[in-house]
Amino acid sequence: MGAIATLKKPSASGGPAVDSDYAVARKRMVREQIHARGIHDEAVLNAMLRLPRHRFVDPAMAPMAYSDRSIHIGESQTLSQPFIVARMLQNLRLLKSHRVLEVGTGSGYLTALLAELVTQVYSVERLPNLLFRARQVLKGLHYRNIVLRLGDGSKGWPVHAPFDAIIVSAGSPKIPEPYFEQLAEGGRMILPIGDEQRQELTLVEKQGGKKHLTRLSECRFVKLKGEHGFSSS
Repeated sequence: MGAIATLKKPSASGGPAVDSDYAVARKRMVREQIHARGIHDEAVLNAMLRLPRHRFVDPAMAPMAYSDRSIHIGESQTLSQPFIVARMLQNLRLLKSHRVLEVGTGSGYLTALLAELVTQVYSVERLPNLLFRARQVLKGLHYRNIVLRLGDGSKGWPVHAPFDAIIVSAGSPKIPEPYFEQLAEGGRMILPIGDEQRQELTLVEKQGGKKHLTRLSECRFVKLKGEHGFSSS
């Protein structure tokens, strides 16, 4: 577990010149891949304009960081396509006052975007190497409103519940009950639901203690492994 710090405009400690080289690519990504496809939430667009996405991938993959594709980050995991990330965030309708649970820290890119948008982020990752690398990048960007934990993300994080929003970057055969239990009344959750080959990005709203589902689009994420997801074997 570890707390890490907040920064409205991340500075590239150790490489401002390198970060500036990617500024044009980042603007093009937001303009052509995200805004042009219907993402209109200004807070999301501005956060993606600020955040140096290339710092969350291996240096050898940095030139592809702003391309319209997912990127391998090791451990058979990926950093999702920028448009998918933006669409998930827009559908959560996040407010600055919100507390959010993220399942699947991965590279830490989505974690950082959430930290730009809300008051507090709680993020769970099951793979130690990914968590270590994400922690180092986030620490370098000076975030203070993120708490990270190594563990079974399919269980959520009950000690910090309820959450105003939950975002899951791994596909599950069904909605894990701990997530719905930990979601605040009126809260919104987004996650991929389906089998290993085909999933649907699904928005879940909690109203009157009941689930209200909206199917957004087909997608394909890595599997959510754990007690309430796919088998870890």
